[in-house]
Amino acid sequence: MGPRTTRIRGSLGCMAAAVLLGTFVLFGCGPPGNVVTDLGATGGTPVEGGTVTMALPPAATPNWIFPIGAPGYLASYNSAIQNLLFLPLFTPERKGAALTMESPRGLAEMPRYRDGNKTVTISLKKGYEWSDGKPVTTRDVKFWFDLIKHNKKEWAGYSPGLMPDDVKTFEIVDDRTFRLRLDRAYNPAWFTANELQDFGALPVHAWNPGNQSPERAFARLMRHARQFSRFATDPLWRTVNGPWKVEKWTTSGQVSLIPNKHYRGPDTPHLDRVVLKPFTTADSAFNVLRAGGVDYGYIPPSVMAQSAKFRERGYRIDPWEGWAITYIVLNFQHPTAGPLLRQDYLRQALQHLIDQKALSRVVWHGSAAPTLGPVPAGLLDRDPYPYDPRRAGALLAGHGWAERAGVLRCVRPGTGAGECGAGIKDGQELRLALLSQSGSTETSNTMQVIKSEFGKAGVTLDIRQQPLNTVLGTTVPCKRTEPRCAQWQLGFFGTQGSWYFPPDPSGEKIFASNAPSNMGSWSDPRTDRLIRATEYSDDPAALRDYGREVARQLPVLWTPNPAYQVSVIRNDLRGVDQNPTLSLAPQNWYFVKKSGAGR
Repeated sequence: MGPRTTRIRGSLGCMAAAVLLGTFVLFGCGPPGNVVTDLGATGGTPVEGGTVTMALPPAATPNWIFPIGAPGYLASYNSAIQNLLFLPLFTPERKGAALTMESPRGLAEMPRYRDGNKTVTISLKKGYEWSDGKPVTTRDVKFWFDLIKHNKKEWAGYSPGLMPDDVKTFEIVDDRTFRLRLDRAYNPAWFTANELQDFGALPVHAWNPGNQSPERAFARLMRHARQFSRFATDPLWRTVNGPWKVEKWTTSGQVSLIPNKHYRGPDTPHLDRVVLKPFTTADSAFNVLRAGGVDYGYIPPSVMAQSAKFRERGYRIDPWEGWAITYIVLNFQHPTAGPLLRQDYLRQALQHLIDQKALSRVVWHGSAAPTLGPVPAGLLDRDPYPYDPRRAGALLAGHGWAERAGVLRCVRPGTGAGECGAGIKDGQELRLALLSQSGSTETSNTMQVIKSEFGKAGVTLDIRQQPLNTVLGTTVPCKRTEPRCAQWQLGFFGTQGSWYFPPDPSGEKIFASNAPSNMGSWSDPRTDRLIRATEYSDDPAALRDYGREVARQLPVLWTPNPAYQVSVIRNDLRGVDQNPTLSLAPQNWYFVKKSGAGR
């Protein structure tokens, strides 16, 4: 797996270098010399029709169809499916070893900035229509905007001061063109990648025929969105403008998509059907793949040695690279763990106890690499808290912790130098609880290794595993007075990576105060200022300064960042492009004339 590991990390390093140069398109550097390249991903004589079955991540159950995300429903497979039904205006896409926003799959032309980057004009592409034959217009985009503007606190994408707060007016110019007047000048590359990427069009004629207020319309749509068992039968979700529509959506998480015959984009589907199949564990997915039950699956890192057998049987192996970071979330608002986690020295000690290099090499079998901070691989040049148990022990001892009756307890309470810190009681045990996602042997082993390393330093870590949707629904931002805040202390949902970035990997969604995906409720004024600098300035130093500062601050504990998956794909299935932002484009997939084609 040496060459494979290089391949996984090589192009991400090139993307990261481009970000530091401030480029709008993230230019790639080309593959390294020792890369093993699988051939046959494109070309061949297409066979129209057929069904492709794709394995979903372990313990993953798609459970949200409404293309306005809600807290607790932010799994990547939810948004990937939504975007196949309801086209976003702009879609990040890989272009060679690069990411670009100039995708033909987007509903809009590239934005035009003027007035010192305070005004943005956007035109929809011609010819798009809804599945009931009605044209897609700027009224549909305005409907989306009004829903989030008037219900922003219910939208998981909301971060105070950003979308929709940063838009003073939304002006419809005509059926195909609208204009945004912003509250100040923004970095165009950042605004397109991180703000406009959220924009979509929703069928106002079908979803709000009575012209209800945005508040009432949103409440009605949310009621429908929570009726999980009716996603395939509710007439509301049948009005789509993407290349696919829902055929079946079971409560177990299996989703079947069929072509939308009214789709007018440049990439109409070749297949008759795409089935997204759930599995409880990576091992169960592997067993079905080995038996030929899926066309597009994945192998756990622990069975990398068997990859040659799959090649012999007519599959190609293709690691799915992710533009991502991975971490353990810390609940700073928890009534008992919060005071512990708010101590800088304690977070530093815990990070020194996580041996990321060994975990990446041994547990993840080379398919992961250390996360050094809040930005993807290559943007940071050093690890401020490398594995160092002695340093961890010294930090704890130097701040009033000592072993008593076999456990580490606070023996010097108080807020002075060399004392345990505010809110920590005399004799309090250093004990933490981690809620981690189930279904992955590698994740389970990673957490057990971390538990063991913590234990050697006297820190007790209790681990409880739950399905991914349960972890995501529990580890949400909260206030200390809320009962749900006492339900979790530490959380992990990073088997396929914890956070996937848009092309510009700034931190307004995850580490800004009150950000929608700031699960642990971290808040730091300096971090907020550095994040704002990345939004306003195209100076490469802005992103670098933000990355270094947050890496030092430790709002989370950094853990190895795995490839999203090591994919195993039938050789006669072509057109598969594994987007680093985890979007799907099965409309481009097709079988070629070979055994099993057109099935």
